Amino acid sequence: MTPRHPERRTERLRLRQWSEADLDALAEMDADPDVMRYIGDGSTGTRERTAAALGRVRGAWDERGHGLFAAEETATGELVGWVGLAVPAFLPEAMPAVEIGWRLRRRSWGRGYATEAAREVLAFAFGEAESESESEAEADTRLERVVSICHVDNHASLRVMTKLGMTYDRTTRVPAHGQPVRVMALTREEYHSSA
Repeated sequence: MTPRHPERRTERLRLRQWSEADLDALAEMDADPDVMRYIGDGSTGTRERTAAALGRVRGAWDERGHGLFAAEETATGELVGWVGLAVPAFLPEAMPAVEIGWRLRRRSWGRGYATEAAREVLAFAFGEAESESESEAEADTRLERVVSICHVDNHASLRVMTKLGMTYDRTTRVPAHGQPVRVMALTREEYHSSA
């Protein structure tokens, strides 16, 4: 598969690849206890952990042909967070799978950015090309099914999943820390039949 580093646009957002200049905003977001409340075991991140994660995120695009997009406001150029696709290895019972997820800076909450960006990522995941001239590499990265996973008390993320047309798959616990999570799913066929 040919590695790709795509960029996508929505009405208000540019979904782009990461740069080192994003580290400050990303580290600020990961250090916010409100943002991290339902992520993993709820602990905040350090700048060093965020920098290491940023390196892994950038490498995922070359390895898999998909990954996490940096989401920035088109009007201001401000990083609002991320949205994209990742392998949820933290939940072995859901594997093999690709997860769609998002994390936004607190000041960007309540504006509909997660739903807007996630819809565009689903279009990318399920092969709805931005132009009629889809390349062979783009066709190779189409997915048949995506999941989304959230803490059972994260009602805001559950609302986004529901707006995306995802349906309940299961409730379980993450082995590493025991937190209860809800798994939602959407197939390419379901996505295209509802579009």
